[in-house]
Amino acid sequence: MSIALSRKIINALSIMGLIATVAVTIYLFQMGVFRDTNSLRGLVGDAVILGPVIFILIQILQVVVPVIPGGVSCAAGVLIFGPVAGFIYNYIGIAIGSIIIFLLGRRYGKPFILSLISEKTYDKYIGWLDNDKRFERLFALAIFFPVAPDDALCLMAGLTNMSLKKFSLIIILAKPFSIFLYSLALIYGGTFLTNLL
Repeated sequence: MSIALSRKIINALSIMGLIATVAVTIYLFQMGVFRDTNSLRGLVGDAVILGPVIFILIQILQVVVPVIPGGVSCAAGVLIFGPVAGFIYNYIGIAIGSIIIFLLGRRYGKPFILSLISEKTYDKYIGWLDNDKRFERLFALAIFFPVAPDDALCLMAGLTNMSLKKFSLIIILAKPFSIFLYSLALIYGGTFLTNLL
């Protein structure tokens, strides 16, 4: 399969995922679920174990194949499971997904990476890979702050000499802060928008 065809498939899946996310959000908003956190938590039902497992799998999937916007799923986790459990489930899913895409980037290289990210993004960050030590510092900072294209950088980290142990350590230590900020911004931003409407 060519890079162009792979990218078209991924883009189509991402667009369908975004449309589905918007449609479900509108539907749930009309049901009043976002005005009552007990209703939102009720969507998970009594699935004490299955609910979190499914959510973690969704988080892994949204990192590996960007079908659902990551920020939306982070906010959903906190709203559905509460701030502590939601944060933990977000963290577990995103950390596992990040490690998977690092390994996929390492195994399949540039053609695979270009099937998931644009050539513009690739070209923008490929210069970071010239110096391994510099890349590790920049990568850790990018993972710590919630503004960089984390998934693209995790893929591209697979092209470096960074060990799986060091990569995992950076994800485990730096990722919690950005997940926390993402979740808070989206929840409080969503509450602000809901109050406006």
